Amino acid sequence: MYSLNVRDHFMIAHSFRGEIFGPAQRLHGATYVVDATFRRPELDPDGLVVDIGLAAETLKAVLDDLNFRNLDDEPAFEGENTTTEFLAREIFDRLARAVEAGRLGEGAQGLTAIWVTLSESHVAWARYEGSL
Repeated sequence: MYSLNVRDHFMIAHSFRGEIFGPAQRLHGATYVVDATFRRPELDPDGLVVDIGLAAETLKAVLDDLNFRNLDDEPAFEGENTTTEFLAREIFDRLARAVEAGRLGEGAQGLTAIWVTLSESHVAWARYEGSL
C-alpha cells in the first residue's frame, strides 16, 4: 500500500455538553495540526499516489471552512459535540467529497482510503480512517 501525507492546521473555538468534559464544557479554543494521508495499492501512471500540490490545496480549502470559527455557532454542527474524533471524521467526509468531485485530479480516482489525524498536542491525537 502506498501513501502520501499532507499537513496543515486550523484554529477553532467550541464547547462540549456532558459532565465527562469537565471544564471543557465552557467555551475554549483549540489549535489542531491535521495530517491527511491518501492511500492506494498501486501508483498512478505518473508514479504518484495523488498530486501533492492538489492534495495540499484541497486540505487547506477544507480547513479554511472551519478555521477561526466558533463551531458552537455553525448550523452544520448543531447538537454535536465537536470532539477531535468527530472533527477527524468531518474532515475525512469533506476530503472524500473533494475526491469524488475531481478536485484532486483524475489520478485520485485510484485512491482507496484516506486517514485524517488531528493532533491536539504532541501527546494527544485522534484519527479517522475511511475507505473511498
